[in-house]
Amino acid sequence: MQVRIRGSRDEGLDAIASALEQYWRGHPGAEIELYRRNWASIHARIVDPDFAGISSADRHELVWKFLEPLPDAVQSHMSVLLLLTPDEKKKSYASVEFDDPVSSRV
Repeated sequence: MQVRIRGSRDEGLDAIASALEQYWRGHPGAEIELYRRNWASIHARIVDPDFAGISSADRHELVWKFLEPLPDAVQSHMSVLLLLTPDEKKKSYASVEFDDPVSSRV
């Protein structure tokens, strides 16, 4: 699997990882990482050079079509979906949480 899951795995994380694996197959240059922030929140980041020149809304539309088939109970746990180019990753404040996570009260 080309999706990195940080921390403990569970059914929700595995379902989202499988969906994002489908995205990765069409975008093998993408780096995909996700983790469960707490019992009700999953954060995902995709860093993909293919996002260059694509608006934020169009990026979400492109990626969300892979997540749409998931059950509502799984989708509802997606609280952060960062879609960045490699250059944007260096400048994104939200991206820092993936590189240097702050623990959450679970």
